[in-house]
Amino acid sequence: QVQLVESGGGLVQAGGSLRLSCVASGRALRDYVMGWFRQTPGKERELVASISWNGGRTYYVGSVKGRFTISRDNARNTVYLEMNKLKPEDTAVYYCAADSTYGLHTSPDNYDFWGQGTQVTVSS
Repeated sequence: QVQLVESGGGLVQAGGSLRLSCVASGRALRDYVMGWFRQTPGKERELVASISWNGGRTYYVGSVKGRFTISRDNARNTVYLEMNKLKPEDTAVYYCAADSTYGLHTSPDNYDFWGQGTQVTVSS
């Protein structure tokens, strides 16, 4: 079992940047495909980006392509989400999640372990 702790959220103006971090403990991060999800009240949890175990493959939802970058440092047991050109519609609680199966799955049902979430608020 792996424990995940996110950090780096906060309040930023539109057009600004934030970098989220997710540190894993309990098991090596390299054993998992990692994803960043976000959720707003009343809406389903949405996959923002995911990354394969060695970083060789990534996936981004269309609304963040060209603005967000997911990366990982397995030696530090950490996955990152660099968010640039932020928009008010990016406001959400962001969660990192670990998937122990092969493939870049988009459904939250495929992910086994979750962090507690970090709030990102983008003001207009």
